[in-house]
Amino acid sequence: MPLWQVVLLAIVQGLAELLPVSSSAHVIVTAELMHQSMSTPANALLLVLLHTGTMFAVIVYFWRRWVNEFFSSGLKFLQFVRFLVVATFLSGAVGYPVMKVVERVLGRGGNRAEIEQLFDKLNWIAPALAAVGLLIIYVGLREGRESETPQQGTEPGLRWPQAIVMGILQGIAIPFRGFSRSGSTISGGLLAGGARDEIESFSFAMAVAITPLAIGREALRAYKSAHLAGATVSPSGMLTPGLIGMVCAFIAGLVALRWLSRWLEQGRWYWFGIYCLFVAAVVGWLYHLGY
Repeated sequence: MPLWQVVLLAIVQGLAELLPVSSSAHVIVTAELMHQSMSTPANALLLVLLHTGTMFAVIVYFWRRWVNEFFSSGLKFLQFVRFLVVATFLSGAVGYPVMKVVERVLGRGGNRAEIEQLFDKLNWIAPALAAVGLLIIYVGLREGRESETPQQGTEPGLRWPQAIVMGILQGIAIPFRGFSRSGSTISGGLLAGGARDEIESFSFAMAVAITPLAIGREALRAYKSAHLAGATVSPSGMLTPGLIGMVCAFIAGLVALRWLSRWLEQGRWYWFGIYCLFVAAVVGWLYHLGY
């Protein structure tokens, strides 16, 4: 892949990964328009490096907030760890069975197919984008109405209902390309009565907890695919473009996080949902054009 395409995909990945608009949908569509497939072993390995860049962006951006909100005392830290462990467990307990069911149901002829192959298809990405868009719009408009009634304000501090709902929604989002992880978890946390800042912080703490597992799985899948195809993927050959892409994804991720925080604070969350509906229509149109 040419370096300019790597940089473009890194910027798209960095922005879309940390905004509630589904990075996988944007990366797959961008790659399709450039006549690239992200399912090839080399491109899958590149995607691993881009995910690594966005993970570091999350850690850098939220570290001070995490320290203030979750690490300020031993009791708060212990509670945070409990929330995180339970939410991550629920994500796996929900996401893995859903992924296996989807692989079996959508696999052609009843044959097993990997989830990445099934959802590397624009006709499945479009409805997933539309679904999360409607969820974000509903929550955003609901938040706007409740902000006008002080008696319905949220209580400070993350609580079990928010952690449980967010863990379940993250599990549902894992198998479905286009169903934004951050869009669904933040929306779920807000619906469960959480405060905006703490829900945003915990949503991305959950992401950091599962990202290394996702990166490891993607790297293993890339090498398995290369082995089955008789191809070789040289990590050293991917090092320079991959590192450049990782840095670009890191910078774009910081920009996206600042944008996300500002719109959450200003009550503009529903605008991300409107954007998801627009992109869903564009993706559906591209699918009918033959992409």
